[in-house]
Amino acid sequence: MGEAMEFVPYNNGFSKIALFENKHIAIEKKNHEEDEDSWFEEEIDVDLKWSFALNRVLHKGTSEFQDIALLDTKHFGKVLVIDGKMQSAEFDEFIYHECLIHPALLCHPNPKTMFIMGGGEGSAAREALRHRSLEKVVMCDIDQEVVDFCKTHLTANHEAFRNMKLDLVINDAKAELEDRQEKFDIIVGDLADPVEGGPCYQLYTKSFYEDILKPKLNTKGIFVTQAGPAGVFTHKEVFSSIYNTIKQVFKYVRAYTAHVPSFADTWGWVIASDYPLSIEAGKMDKKIGERIEGELLYLNGASLKNETHVYAEDNARFIHGHGIAFRI
Repeated sequence: MGEAMEFVPYNNGFSKIALFENKHIAIEKKNHEEDEDSWFEEEIDVDLKWSFALNRVLHKGTSEFQDIALLDTKHFGKVLVIDGKMQSAEFDEFIYHECLIHPALLCHPNPKTMFIMGGGEGSAAREALRHRSLEKVVMCDIDQEVVDFCKTHLTANHEAFRNMKLDLVINDAKAELEDRQEKFDIIVGDLADPVEGGPCYQLYTKSFYEDILKPKLNTKGIFVTQAGPAGVFTHKEVFSSIYNTIKQVFKYVRAYTAHVPSFADTWGWVIASDYPLSIEAGKMDKKIGERIEGELLYLNGASLKNETHVYAEDNARFIHGHGIAFRI
């Protein structure tokens, strides 16, 4: 990994420090002052940014594919930033990763194998490996340097990376799934959003789901993917399209959402199968206790229950529970 640094003076007495050559990641701090006056700035939209007060920049670098930084923030703790976008924060990453991993595993009658597309930071694998029934978790990420960076610096995931059940593969997930002869009980998409022309766009297409991913699922297999921002004003960016695309491929499809504070938005996931998805709140706490090692920090039977607040957009219904909302 290499880096370049450029200082661009502001008229207001601040300097903007671009940590990397393509300036994806920016830090602001008062001239000649210490790191405690530094801020990480993320662009949410063309006319909207938000900032995080920093204790310090812990590590930074550039891989073949993307810029990487680990920041120590005052509010969210350690934060992983890739290409200028918050990927996860020590303070609340459990919300995203519990929602991504556990509903699919809890819906499956007896999951033994899982394939994770992406997931280089190791948190998805960490949550999956808590399930006693799982015998093998394949994690396929295209970026060796990001994986090595996270293995070194994200201490919460050290044990997951050392787990003998984890098969870590560095490859394009599409090519890896095509080449593998085996099938899986669960396939997970822990990928960047499908920006047209971006590296992950092809992993969200109908042809990929239909021709490559679905044939790699065992009988009663389940697919789940992160589906981007799902707020009242942001769900049309990618969330609705991902949901509608997957509905063209699988018989049973449900979308669910949860607020992730460090993402500054409600986030969405989509779960799908050709077999009914059984999410019975009354049985979930029992399943969680029987199947998962340790306690979950966010999900429980109550959070999986469909209830209370209802709003409509187009012809969809979103029903919100305590923590996550399922689209039915």
